[in-house]
Amino acid sequence: MKNNLRELRHNRQLTQEQLARIVGVTRQTIIAIENNKYDPTLRLALRIARFFATPLEEIFTADDCLRDACRKSPGVREPAPSGP
Repeated sequence: MKNNLRELRHNRQLTQEQLARIVGVTRQTIIAIENNKYDPTLRLALRIARFFATPLEEIFTADDCLRDACRKSPGVREPAPSGP
């Protein structure tokens, strides 16, 4: 999963330590997330999104291969085209 956490944090002029304290994790966790070495739990991702007042999807995005796999998974249907 890719993310733009570092950019959001820099825009708010926060250190990794400050953000870690705000969302209740260690600085090492923030480092790992920013370096795409760790995918946060849903609970943590939601805390981060709420803090930045930004939709989750604008912070965290699935890798292309994950999106492609979801489209091809049995039982998962593409949305029907809208319009005439």
